[in-house]
Amino acid sequence: HVFVKVQAGESWHEFVLWTIENGWGGLENLSLIPGSCGAAPMQNIGAYGVEIKDVFVRLEALHRDSLEVHTFNHESCHFGYRESVFKRELKDQYIIISIVYRLHSEPKFNTSYGAIEEELDKRGVVEKSLKSVSDAVIAIRQSKLPNPKEIGNSGSFFKNPVISKEAFERLAKEYPAMPYYKVEEDYKIPAGWLIEQCGWKGKVVGNTGSHAKQALVLVNYGHATGAEVIALARAIQASVKEKFDIEIEMEVNIV
Repeated sequence: HVFVKVQAGESWHEFVLWTIENGWGGLENLSLIPGSCGAAPMQNIGAYGVEIKDVFVRLEALHRDSLEVHTFNHESCHFGYRESVFKRELKDQYIIISIVYRLHSEPKFNTSYGAIEEELDKRGVVEKSLKSVSDAVIAIRQSKLPNPKEIGNSGSFFKNPVISKEAFERLAKEYPAMPYYKVEEDYKIPAGWLIEQCGWKGKVVGNTGSHAKQALVLVNYGHATGAEVIALARAIQASVKEKFDIEIEMEVNIV
């Protein structure tokens, strides 16, 4: 393994590309996620079957009041699905300044999640490499997610809800084509699918809307205020609750 320490202000995507250039595996599935390296552990960012917690070792964070630098190991970060201690118990108390990751010196590919294998086949990739997997992920993301340089957006706004076996079986009878992922004894339902079924995909509300290619992403078509975006989000939550009796939780932090 290789242990890599990165400063919080570095671009996440540029950091991922740098690890790939050096032949270190573990982050290739997280290519093209916008944002800084310091934000990654706070959100426990994840994509295509990989999350930050899978390669995380420790981080350093500055306490905003005492100005002391504290070290947080894996356990003390309380990682969950798009969660960490910095979004809950310690919200607004620390500024993350550096992170250490444990990467693979010999790549171990994870391509079973999502459409990565299909994209690799389309590209004629016979022997996988870190770059080929990264390129596939980038192509998939570019095909369905808006470019933040071209249109303002909040990224994936909602978490994929996890429901009980009983609730899943009830919905599966009514919606046999409903996609899902098994999570131990429960079932994870894609929030984007739920939102699309409620008619929000591509819908424009004032200066805001749900993206035409990915309903999970809320976009700013003009000069939308934060209040407008939140109002749209709450309207989407209410419609999903009414149609499916599922509560979808916002993934973002509201400040």
